[in-house]
Amino acid sequence: MAGIARTLNALGVPSPSAHDRVRNRHRSGEAWTLRSVAAILANPRYTGRQVWNRQYIDHNETSAGDKATSGGSVYRWNPKDQWVVSSQLAHPALVSEEDFVKAQAVSAVAPPVDGRVRRYLLTGLVTCEVCGRRADGHWVHDRPSYRCRHGRTSVSPATPGRAKAVYWREDELLARAGRQLESALAAGADHRATAAHIRGRKLRIVCGHDSVIVKSEEPGSPPAAHRTNPHRRRKSPSWG
Repeated sequence: MAGIARTLNALGVPSPSAHDRVRNRHRSGEAWTLRSVAAILANPRYTGRQVWNRQYIDHNETSAGDKATSGGSVYRWNPKDQWVVSSQLAHPALVSEEDFVKAQAVSAVAPPVDGRVRRYLLTGLVTCEVCGRRADGHWVHDRPSYRCRHGRTSVSPATPGRAKAVYWREDELLARAGRQLESALAAGADHRATAAHIRGRKLRIVCGHDSVIVKSEEPGSPPAAHRTNPHRRRKSPSWG
């Protein structure tokens, strides 16, 4: 999907939001993204069938049912099992059902080979010292790690002079954090206990390329920016 998006951008093909600005005023229309490519690949309408209930409008009401208290309406996606797909063709197909189903298998995120659930002890607790974003969980060499690419995505071409990605293994972060919190932890506390202590006391780990510091959120300040890549690969729904 990243390769498709990069190619379309390199060829100057307008993205859907750039092609139809009237219906997409809320989008920048600057370029193709992973999300826009993924949405097209996962849309059964291209097989000639009509699809209902893919999205719903969230009015963000502070008082349920009272639209006067709306904080601004946004469209949200319904789960795939709530979509309604017509049994008959409703318009000419642009892709065969066979190719559509194959595309779902290609774009879906493969499950772990060993079948085990991958767990991260520090999800949402690791902040990048370089840019302030929260680091992404990243499974490498059969162990959990965290990285921050400072907002760069796989769709964007490489640029000279860009900041080096910050990368840390989870066990290294917890070992360093444990040494800083030694006086507050029970004797012999393991990594799970260290992570629970950090989460329970609303601390965070700020890491740079060579530094790891455990800090508390400053009173009254907003949380660190959660700017993980919004277009990273997601599991596409199967259909067929």
